[in-house]
Amino acid sequence: MSGLALSRRRRLTDRLVAALMWTTFAVAMAPLLSLIWTVVRRGAPALTPDFLGSDMTGRALLGEGGGIAHAIAGTVMVTLLAAVMAVPVGVLTAVWLVEYGAGSRLASVVTFLVDVMTGIPSIVAGLFAFALFAVVTGDPLPRLGIGGSVALALLMVPTVVRSVEEMLKLVPDDLREASYALGVPKWRTVVKVVLPTAVAGIVTGVTLAVARVAGETAPLLLILGTAREANWNPFDGGVQTLPVFIFQSLNQTSGADAAVWTGRVWGAALCLIVIVMVLNVAARVIGSVFAPRTGK
Repeated sequence: MSGLALSRRRRLTDRLVAALMWTTFAVAMAPLLSLIWTVVRRGAPALTPDFLGSDMTGRALLGEGGGIAHAIAGTVMVTLLAAVMAVPVGVLTAVWLVEYGAGSRLASVVTFLVDVMTGIPSIVAGLFAFALFAVVTGDPLPRLGIGGSVALALLMVPTVVRSVEEMLKLVPDDLREASYALGVPKWRTVVKVVLPTAVAGIVTGVTLAVARVAGETAPLLLILGTAREANWNPFDGGVQTLPVFIFQSLNQTSGADAAVWTGRVWGAALCLIVIVMVLNVAARVIGSVFAPRTGK
């Protein structure tokens, strides 16, 4: 085969592969764009100031009126408490696995258990939180915000561990060895060199873990209960969240008030998507701010 024919064949192959990749990309994006467009088109009319700023206090179970302010507050509170519990445990576990326990038998066991936790159904985490607080409180049917946070924390920990572990492994060993050569102890090397170098990826991984649990419904239905107004005390009474509000509102989408509750469902779904999007944008900004500078 002549050089000209070979060059032409390579160009044709390159164009064919490029066209195939763009086609598969379009096919993959089509359902996502369709979903986003549907949620925005049907949910945007429901996002009025009254809907976002009011709760269901004094409202009838069926009929017009009421909003999702209490569900937004409950989502923020439960998710933040879960992050407070899960992030330190996940980050410290990942640091130990990479920096201290690498290659040990205990590290292999911990890694196996983390992988097992990754595949645990969310309903099992809800059952664990339900059983735990039923024993602690003596209430056979506990309804506590902190219980929902514990269930979400169980789902967050393995995601945080795996994501942070991978980010720490990407830190070049040359940086660690240079720090050790200067006489810096191992713990200070981890704090001052390894973690700052990987902070952008760590923040992104933590945010992905938060976004992963922000839309959970099954475990919260078991332990969280419901509330018609914002409840900022996680240790007393039920708490409403956006996923649970959407699930319960779907049960009302029939009869004369079907249109009203359908609008509430799409509005709450759009609000939840916006919250997750804000979290991802914040992660990008924080990661870029705290990432180590590599320029001259």
